[in-house]
Amino acid sequence: MTERLRRLALVSLIPSLVDVGLLVVLRQGLGWVLVLADLTAIAVASVLSYVLHRTVTFRSDPYVRWVQVPLAFVAVAATAAVVDVVVLRALFAGTGFHATGTVVAAKLVSLAAAATVRWFGYRAVLLAGLTRARRQRSPRPPAPGHLRLSVVVPAYEEAERIAGTVRAIRSALTVDGPVAPRDLEVVVVDDGSRDGTADAALDAGADQVVVQPRNRGKGAAVRAGVQAARGRTVAFTDADLAYAPEQLLRILAAVEDGWDVAIGDRGHPEARTIVSASPLRALGSRVINLLVYAVLLGSFRDTQCGLKGFRSDVGRFLFARARTDGFAFDIELLHLVERHDLSLVEVPVEVSNSTRTTVRVVRDTGRLLRDLFRMRHWAATGVYEVEVDSAPRSDLPDLPAVVGSADDEDRLASTSGEGPSRTY
Repeated sequence: MTERLRRLALVSLIPSLVDVGLLVVLRQGLGWVLVLADLTAIAVASVLSYVLHRTVTFRSDPYVRWVQVPLAFVAVAATAAVVDVVVLRALFAGTGFHATGTVVAAKLVSLAAAATVRWFGYRAVLLAGLTRARRQRSPRPPAPGHLRLSVVVPAYEEAERIAGTVRAIRSALTVDGPVAPRDLEVVVVDDGSRDGTADAALDAGADQVVVQPRNRGKGAAVRAGVQAARGRTVAFTDADLAYAPEQLLRILAAVEDGWDVAIGDRGHPEARTIVSASPLRALGSRVINLLVYAVLLGSFRDTQCGLKGFRSDVGRFLFARARTDGFAFDIELLHLVERHDLSLVEVPVEVSNSTRTTVRVVRDTGRLLRDLFRMRHWAATGVYEVEVDSAPRSDLPDLPAVVGSADDEDRLASTSGEGPSRTY
């Protein structure tokens, strides 16, 4: 971790110090004209920043992929340089004296203005590139698995309705749907409930019930369910069936059509809301999307839809690297999709929001914001890095039958709670 922090400091701090220091030397020490001195300092700092990023940052981090597009880097850097010079010149002209301290103070303000321009410029370039990349399917061999579809249902204190959920999923997909009964499994993950949720799920005919030793959160529960799943496609949905179970067929069809990941999208033009969420929850969803856009790249209309699916190998790859246990785990998965150039399609959904929920908007939004900054830190410091041979990139059609290594399985097992989960 110390080495990763050094990398981060190297690329963020050194170019700025060079920019300020060289300006002082050229202007105050050698008497250069202000504009010429500033442009020279900016050019040297920009070249240094580019070289450092290409040398020491992690290429898979979407935030630094602009170093792989030199023309974009030059265009954004040139625009930011103009802003830097204009702001510095205006501040410099407005002062009554030109002491070194004044020059440094004015330069810091102009650096902040230029950094804002670079932030928006690089985001525009990166978002466009990432969106194009995830919308391109690549040929893959058949996904590994003994069954056609596994449906993971995370559940906490759901003894009253989990039986109905299990039966509804099975009926919608096998009795009224195209999935053969022998090709479907329902995996219920009891996330540390104390009300008999696991027994109720077993009595209702769940194929597997994974019992977490304590309540860890939805992310940890889904991770444990993906680990246990045996289907070639693995999807998860909420225990309250806010998304009618037949909508799992849309996810299944998309994955079987060649997409690595398929997610429900409540903002899709064809989506429908049958029962609206409370105004507070609706506001919370909009706030979450804005936070994702601000802290991560996050060019998704809907990150929190509780209906998502994956190829089995891709799902294991993603959850082996995911660290977030709470509601922000969806966002982490989508960041990993962008980071590793996986294909993704958004499908319309019909949602009936339940009045009974474990979500607490104010509390969970605060936790989500905390997790967002943790993700950004992990992304910048290489926590999400993987060996090139194991990353399921979209430009590598020969995806292994099982992505990752035995270490991934160990990590999945170790993140499911205090002590091992029990599977029935």
